[in-house]
Order: sequence, then structure tokens, then C-alpha cells
Amino acid sequence: MDERIFFEYGDVKVTNSRFINGGQTYAMNNVTSVKPYEKKPSRTAGVIVLLIGIIIMVNSSLAVGLIISAVAAYYLYQQKTIYHILLSTSAGETTALVTYQRHYLNDVIAALNNAIIHRG
Repeated sequence: MDERIFFEYGDVKVTNSRFINGGQTYAMNNVTSVKPYEKKPSRTAGVIVLLIGIIIMVNSSLAVGLIISAVAAYYLYQQKTIYHILLSTSAGETTALVTYQRHYLNDVIAALNNAIIHRG
């Protein structure tokens, strides 16, 4: 049977027989299911520091409070949700791919599902 490519971008490739991510290769005949996992960042510390900055800005030093608030706001802005692909095999569940891009994750999951269907 010829190897059919369902997805290929950068160092990630999904075929009917393999899933390659960088240097790691997974045999598709061992994969029983694929599921996404989303990890949202904890923003509690950033919010607390932002509130402290605002309190300092209002009560004592405008410049110091503004700097603390700006740093906290930048920290909050830079935090991103991390998306994972979890593969279930007979050996257990493993994280096969990690990305910040939801659309990319969905494309890879669709390709993995198509590879599982194609395998029969």
C-alpha cells in the first residue's frame, strides 16, 4: 500500500502509516484516538500586580505605579493559550504536539483522524 500524505507543514507530517513531529515518529496503526487539550494561562499574578500598580499610582507615586501597571499589562497581554494534541495508544496517552495556534492544531487533528479512517 502506498503512503498517502494527509498533512505536511514544516517538521510535522501525517500519513496513513506515520505521524512525524520533529524528531518523533508515531506509528498510526498504534494510535487508537486523538484529542485536543487546551491549557489556558493563569493570569492571577498579573492581575494582582496590575492592581498593586494602580493602587501605588493613585496613592503615592504616579511614575512608579504607571511603570508597575504597564509591566503587568504587558505580561497579561503576552500570555497565550497552549494547545496540545493527545494521542491514545496501547501504551497510554502521550502529548504529541504543542502549539499556540488553534487553527494549526485543528488541521493536524483533522489529518490524524483522516489517517485513522483511511487505515480502516
